[in-house]
Amino acid sequence: MALLLQLDVKGSSYFIEKLRSMRQEVPLKKSSYTPDLLGDGFERVTLELSPDYEGEVIATLIRSTTHKTSEKAVLYVHGFNDYFFQKEMALNFNDHGYNFYALDLRKYGRSYLKHQKFNNVRALSEYDEEIHQALQLIKLENNHQVFLMGHSAGGLVTTNYAANHLHSNLFHGLIGNSPFYEFNLGYFTRTLIVPVAAFLGHYFPNIRISGIPSGSYGESIHVESHGEWDYSLTWKPHEVPKINLGFITAIHAAQKNIRRKQVIGIPTLILHSSTTVHEKNWSEKFQEGDAVLDIDHIKKYANKLKGSITVVEIKKGLHDLILSKKPVREAVYKVLFDWINTNFNRTH
Repeated sequence: MALLLQLDVKGSSYFIEKLRSMRQEVPLKKSSYTPDLLGDGFERVTLELSPDYEGEVIATLIRSTTHKTSEKAVLYVHGFNDYFFQKEMALNFNDHGYNFYALDLRKYGRSYLKHQKFNNVRALSEYDEEIHQALQLIKLENNHQVFLMGHSAGGLVTTNYAANHLHSNLFHGLIGNSPFYEFNLGYFTRTLIVPVAAFLGHYFPNIRISGIPSGSYGESIHVESHGEWDYSLTWKPHEVPKINLGFITAIHAAQKNIRRKQVIGIPTLILHSSTTVHEKNWSEKFQEGDAVLDIDHIKKYANKLKGSITVVEIKKGLHDLILSKKPVREAVYKVLFDWINTNFNRTH
């Protein structure tokens, strides 16, 4: 990994831990939703969070409510280099009687502020603040059966959150859409380079490193290339910009945490594609497999989780399974709602 040495003395691990110890949980305020950019009844509210090493921090909670009377909801967390734009998924949950909520995490999408670097966190536990606020608000809005759902890095975030909050009464099930349980890198890089980079990230979190190339994956889903989905290329660019070394530290620590703890404690569904795409340049294979993560890694670590764990392969699914071709994503929704009906046929 090519390192651009942009060191910041304030980025020391001592400073980070001191800052975290000083944080106070922001009290949940009465929420006032406003219309969201997605239209069609989608609303959003800004969650005010504790300032961090970059200054002011916010997150954004997006909501789409079902027309049915319901006390059931899902809270969705997007992946890396991503934000929430998947209206079809939200409306599918609404049609099945679920109120749908999604978070744009701090420093992503709607929550990005001009003084920030995109995705710049130094521990995934930083996201606990917005997840907890969102779950509290969802409960205050009379939802009493709640699923956490995460895609890719969001799948790691939600799995890590669930493992760290066993016996919580704020969520009752977990759904992972191609969760980021391992870096899609060669054995030597995964086992030696990544741990060294993660160690250095504790002390020099602002060193910039090259992002993982993802251009062809973006082309496979965006409407202007080979896909059918329209979304902001500012908030979700095809080419991943440089990332801070502290972010590697955060991901690596969370991956180690779920391997160590393993117990999730709630019914869990992990979905992944049937194929890993290894090509670097565009081909039609990008539209029939996971071009971001290695599915063998997902299966390996998903099957090591302890509890009521269901792992399902989706034939010809993309990395974000619900952005796959229509017949494939229809299969995803069937598996998902069949699993929910089997495991949650009573009120929690």
